[in-house]
Amino acid sequence: MHAEATGSTIGIRWTGKIGAMGRSMIISSLCLCLLFSLMLSVEAARLPKVPLSKLYNLSPGTSPHFPQGQAERLIKSLGLLPGAADESYGAVNGPGLHERKVHLKVGDGSAPAARAHDAEHYAGYFNSKRNRAANMFYVFFESRGDKAKDPLVLLMTGGPGCGSELAMFYQNGPFKIQDHIENLTLTWNDFGWDKEASIIYVDQPVGTGFSYNSNARDIRYDEEGVSEHMFDFFQEFFVAHPEFAKNDLFVMGESYGSHYVPAVSARLHQANKLRQGLPINLKGFSIGNGLTHPNIRYEAYADYAWNMGLIADDDHKRLSKLFPACAKSIELCETSGTVTCVAAYLVCQSIFNTVMAIAGNINSYDVRKECNEDICYDFSNLETYLNTPQVREELGVGDHKFLACSPLVYEAIFMEWMKSRKNRIPALLEDGIEVLVYAGDYDLVCNWLGNSRWATSLTWSGQEEYVRAPWRKFEVDGNEAGLVTGFKNLNFLKVQDAGHMVAMDQPRSSLEMFRRWTRGIPLGSSISPKKPDLKHMNPKTVFLS
Repeated sequence: MHAEATGSTIGIRWTGKIGAMGRSMIISSLCLCLLFSLMLSVEAARLPKVPLSKLYNLSPGTSPHFPQGQAERLIKSLGLLPGAADESYGAVNGPGLHERKVHLKVGDGSAPAARAHDAEHYAGYFNSKRNRAANMFYVFFESRGDKAKDPLVLLMTGGPGCGSELAMFYQNGPFKIQDHIENLTLTWNDFGWDKEASIIYVDQPVGTGFSYNSNARDIRYDEEGVSEHMFDFFQEFFVAHPEFAKNDLFVMGESYGSHYVPAVSARLHQANKLRQGLPINLKGFSIGNGLTHPNIRYEAYADYAWNMGLIADDDHKRLSKLFPACAKSIELCETSGTVTCVAAYLVCQSIFNTVMAIAGNINSYDVRKECNEDICYDFSNLETYLNTPQVREELGVGDHKFLACSPLVYEAIFMEWMKSRKNRIPALLEDGIEVLVYAGDYDLVCNWLGNSRWATSLTWSGQEEYVRAPWRKFEVDGNEAGLVTGFKNLNFLKVQDAGHMVAMDQPRSSLEMFRRWTRGIPLGSSISPKKPDLKHMNPKTVFLS
């Protein structure tokens, strides 16, 4: 390992433990970031606009360096490397909901997929009355089970700015993409969540995946904008599909999608209480490997890495001393917003980057694996398949080219990255909304320790009982598949042998988790004789911020 310059900023790859010179460089970077924030707050009006893609990494897991081409780094790390988006969209236009039945071909294409299980599949665009220029793409899969009784689920993915198709074809959707010698084909996913529920995948915010906006100046990417958009969507959806209006509804998201899930759930619940629009039978929401609370998340990086043996004791102690500056910068972001959030990202990201530099060539989304030349996962088949003319025609997207992860969406949403999204949750818990937080045990980026801590920190009437609740075995087919704890309508599940994408790594366990939770069946069985393996750390320690 070595130190190296990256553009006009310095990224450090440490040779081993954090030395005095390295620590001084980090502290200097922190001071420069805070000074940068102060200067920008005074001079912002006179500064030329600089694309954020030139300043910051997209996510904590893309690179041990900061800052450099964030969106491009993420796309490369996923093996996507898309071309430029085609401007001749050719998509459905007009107000409201516009959808069509679709029959994606399975295997050799001799049988339409949807009819094999007597379940219809739909794809379409939604135009919100609040923003006629926004065209949100969605796919709706009816349940392969009892669609009249099975729950309805809205699935929101992360990035931010990555299409829902990543989850649809690589995690929990009805199909998997198979790479044959001559072409790409689909096979049924034996562990698709549509076996237990009807599922809506949305490309959100607008600009993600097949979604697009005909007026770039008329887009809202903040959580309020997205939640209003989704409320409008469901009002139209239940007019088009009234038979599903009575079904239980669950909102589920992963990674950066956790920023939207609480806001969307709160908006739907508020509408019910205020009798706004058609009633929506919201029962609960879940967050998987979420980026929900930055203060707790960044503190947990050093703790998790230390516990997993990725860093030494001395490294852990020194990194822990850097956290107060991170916490202060997050506080400034929460209160002031705008450029202070840029500084907060730079300050806090140095902690993660140092962990990665010490840990070496690991996959930050699954520390059991390595990344070769930054390519941690190869999802290239997804774009190849979705951009074939036959598939685009079947989905009704015209000539619009599928872009798996959008740099433009990330730039627009960057200021939201360092803000906590847990504040809406306590009120929903008090009103009886079911909440599930889960995480794979080998994910560093959105690790289970940080997610467990922010769930514990929620201030609600059941907090004390939640803290005292025992850990129970989560068993699948008689085998232990994780540990779960909870009280009343708040549950946390640590999924065994899984990374950032739980449904991809543990499809059987994730489907069983999904089935039990959406049916109100307890996730845990007997009290576990063991607790999560930690070095002198209690995962239920209450970290208030």
